[in-house]
Amino acid sequence: MKGYEKLEEFKVIPVVVINKIEDAIPTMDALVKGGLPAAEITFRTECAPEAIKLAIEKYPDAYIGAGTVINKEQCEEAIKLGCKFIVSPGLSKEVAEVCKKHGIVYLPGVVTPTEVMEALSLGINVVKFFPASNYGGLSTIKALCGPFPQIKVMPTGGISDKNILEYLAFDKIIACGGSWMCKGTPEEIYEKTKEAVALVRGK
Repeated sequence: MKGYEKLEEFKVIPVVVINKIEDAIPTMDALVKGGLPAAEITFRTECAPEAIKLAIEKYPDAYIGAGTVINKEQCEEAIKLGCKFIVSPGLSKEVAEVCKKHGIVYLPGVVTPTEVMEALSLGINVVKFFPASNYGGLSTIKALCGPFPQIKVMPTGGISDKNILEYLAFDKIIACGGSWMCKGTPEEIYEKTKEAVALVRGK
């Protein structure tokens, strides 16, 4: 699917929360060295824009996007910083319009058939299912894909090394968002990232 190749390639996208700006580069270093040059850096902290800027400056070829984007102002700021994709916890028409204008991948959060229909009406057929574990996980995703065979899904929320392969085995799932490898020291993040990459690549 055009624009979504990196999601399919990586299979797992680290969901990164940077609370202190000094953690931004060590965290990205650990992810990249662990074999996963990708990150959804969430906009839920004050230093998020600066963290995104630093990460993109150091790793311009990495697949870095902004998460928890809830309005067009945040979206426009993220795109100016150089984000390659935008993720929202819910579906925002104004964010969708900004992404469309700039040709940027947008993954809106959905959990209901109505929200899927709204995404499709905006020309979006790859959606984030969030929070996945709270809304029935894989069984709900399979149920949603019945009436909507044209969609692909990136579940996020409650994904871990214990269940990611079960999710990825379903052909409608393009990738999973996960934060389990992003917790701990840079050394721990590096080790968990290496293990996650080996797991999803079947090595």
